[in-house]
Formats: sequence, structure tokens, C-alpha cells
Amino acid sequence: MRTTGRAAPMRKIADETIEPGHESRTPGEPVRIQYAALPHRISQAGSLDIMLITSRDTGRWVLPKGWPMRGKTAPEAAAREAYEEAGIIGQADAASVGSYHYRKRRRRGTSVLCRVEVFPLDVLDELQRWPEKRQRKRSWFSSEDAAALVDEAELKTLILTAQDAILRAFDREVTAPAG
Repeated sequence: MRTTGRAAPMRKIADETIEPGHESRTPGEPVRIQYAALPHRISQAGSLDIMLITSRDTGRWVLPKGWPMRGKTAPEAAAREAYEEAGIIGQADAASVGSYHYRKRRRRGTSVLCRVEVFPLDVLDELQRWPEKRQRKRSWFSSEDAAALVDEAELKTLILTAQDAILRAFDREVTAPAG
């Protein structure tokens, strides 16, 4: 990975090959890096709920995500985006549960290919006011419904795969001896 000094100094560019069947990539096209939170909670029934938000431009259901931030680790940047875009406070895992690709549309009608590293975020609080409240909707969904609502095939798979890992980690926490 290398950092470019062009548009924004903290936007990272990855040197990678996209798997066949995923987002189309023009030869030599840079892949920009973003960080996303996968906001979750355990329901009363013991299943996993995922929070999605709407995108500002198209109203699609998406994860809170954004560009790398100077002075913040990737999980910290993901947690900050969750606060700004969804009005939630939580604890982000240090390890990513995976990544997905999407095309970010630009105002000029162009787009850039982005790889989004996803960090589970255990939601501790939902705020009544937050920076982007008037620009987005937020809602909780079962993991299966959240996976069905997002557009990106890689993200659908990632949500369902992460569900198992998050629930296993939660079970280990609950059954761990006090100590």
C-alpha cells in the first residue's frame, strides 16, 4: 500500500488485483482504501442485529464508512464514521472481518474503485442528535435482512460470514469464567 499526495493526503491507494466477477477495474486504475464499521447488537432472542444507514445521494442501504483519518487507526476511523453518519457510539474490533469493493460516484460523473476494510462495532449507545442526522436514515435489521438490502455481492457475503464470527466471540465472552 502507498499513500498518494494528490487529492487528499490521507487517501490510501492499494496495489491489488480484483477477483473475477467483482467490480470491474480498468488496467492501471487505482483502488482507494476506506474503512467501515459493521454496527451490531445482540437481540433479546440472541441473534445478531446489524445497523445500516442510507447513502446521501441514492438512499441505498450501506455501512457507515469513510476515508482514512490522520492520527487515527483504521478501527478508530471506522468508529468515527459510525458516529458521524449513524449517530452511534461503540467499540470497534482491532481486526477487520474482511473487505468489499464498490464504485464511489463523484460529482463530475466519474467514479473511483474503493476497497472497504470492515471492522465490527459493538454498539454501546444510540444518540438522538449527530452530525449527519438530517442527511441519512438509520435502522436495525437481522443479519439476513441486512445482507439482502445491500447492493454489493461481497458485502452481502461479508455480513453473513461476520455474523457467525461475532456470535462466536459473544458466546465466548458470556461463558468465560469471571476473573
